[in-house]
Amino acid sequence: MKVIPALTLVFFIACSSPKPEIPVQEKDFCASIHRNDSLSLSKALQPIADSMQTKSGVYVLEDGGGSLVARAWLAEYAEKTIDIQYFIFSPDNVGLIASDYLVRAADRGVKVRLLVDDVMVDAGVHEILTLDSHENIDIRIYNPGVNLGKNIISKIKKFSTDFRGANQRMHNKTFIVDGKVCITGGRNIADEYFDYDHEYNFRDRDVLLLGKVNEDINRSFEDFWTNALSIPVTDLVSEEEASYADTARFDRLHQYACNPENFWPQVRDRIQNLHKAFQTLQSNLVWLEDVQFVSDVPGKNSSTGLSGGGVSTDTLISLIKKAKTSIDIQSPYLVTSDLGKKLFKEAVDRGVTVRILTNSMASTDNMEAFSGYQRDRKKLLQTGVKIFEFRPDAKERFEVMTGALQEKLNYTPIFGLHAKSMVIDGKITVIGTFNLDPRSANLNTECVTVIRSNKVANEVLRGMELEFGTDNSWETTLTFNPDSVASKGKRAKTWSAKMIPKNIL
Repeated sequence: MKVIPALTLVFFIACSSPKPEIPVQEKDFCASIHRNDSLSLSKALQPIADSMQTKSGVYVLEDGGGSLVARAWLAEYAEKTIDIQYFIFSPDNVGLIASDYLVRAADRGVKVRLLVDDVMVDAGVHEILTLDSHENIDIRIYNPGVNLGKNIISKIKKFSTDFRGANQRMHNKTFIVDGKVCITGGRNIADEYFDYDHEYNFRDRDVLLLGKVNEDINRSFEDFWTNALSIPVTDLVSEEEASYADTARFDRLHQYACNPENFWPQVRDRIQNLHKAFQTLQSNLVWLEDVQFVSDVPGKNSSTGLSGGGVSTDTLISLIKKAKTSIDIQSPYLVTSDLGKKLFKEAVDRGVTVRILTNSMASTDNMEAFSGYQRDRKKLLQTGVKIFEFRPDAKERFEVMTGALQEKLNYTPIFGLHAKSMVIDGKITVIGTFNLDPRSANLNTECVTVIRSNKVANEVLRGMELEFGTDNSWETTLTFNPDSVASKGKRAKTWSAKMIPKNIL
């Protein structure tokens, strides 16, 4: 067991190497870009204001480009607050563009609060502190001690003396604007979640939520923000002789985001014209009285071991136990416990058809998690569950990936599954951050949205059915799996990862 902290530490260090500073732009790219001051979020929501008082509006965001545009437009026309909670907020192309939108909102007087988990912070200290230095931007780090501002010795000490605490991460993902609108689901803030990466992108899913359900979402954010585990970034790191009085300190960021090489004009045009599309979106909203947002509490649970569960785990178990005809699941990582296999077998035995789509070895980004799945794959199949593994060359990537990227490249990047969704009996849809693995069940805080609507379920199932098809996945059986399609390097990494116990995957 002593080897595990070291392996985990190497993984975390590899993920948290500081990125280079924002490059200097050669000319003024922002001169022709202007915000439409006649627009505002409250004006856009006025036609549905009455419905938002008593019901929740639901709109599923399937493609990465649309989900990016929605976030950008909401930030552009926010009036009071933007509250953001993410596991990953990367300083890559998308992350820098997102930061630019936040700074511009803050310049208008919008109060921005950003809560990010410590383990995946990979921006430089200067960049983080500069962003936090804005009078209307406040950044906090969740459960620090394993990354930001720490050296290798202190990291080793943390994993050696508090292994459970070091592995309790905040996996929640919410983007809340004016307390009225929220986007939540599988996507973090990084290129690959919005089809912007040139090598590898995720098939993911978010949901846009308006109205009454936001009361619970706002409450959850406040619980995390005010919790003792959430520490102001200025309490963790500092810069000697740093001065943040320069009023032009964000100019380089603005120019980077305005540069068409970094943020394509056709995508910016979609954002500027979204207010027109928003009217169509409103007509496609599904208004419901029963939308449930479920979030684990900070710290997850008080168990002393690596188990213990949480409210998100309990919610999913309850839904599976009550299923009558079908359970359709998408999870990028599939590492089942004895309890999980028992739940699925009981469902199959009472006549429920259970189908799960997960990543193949060729499409996954996480060889450690795949090794855990590979060890248990036969046992899971023996419960009667049908398993499908995502293809890295899935045909649907031509449909759900941003068109702008495909126009820019003469090839299509590898596609991996990252959506975390479940449909029960064709009636209940779950969209959230929860992976089917022990880490989500017992260590990470997670959030899920439970939507009881035949219409929403049918829309999500329509996409799932395509992804279960042969153009997008392989069906894995007791006599066939697609492991041989993966590269020799991936196969070697999967084999070496088998020394890691499944209960921390």
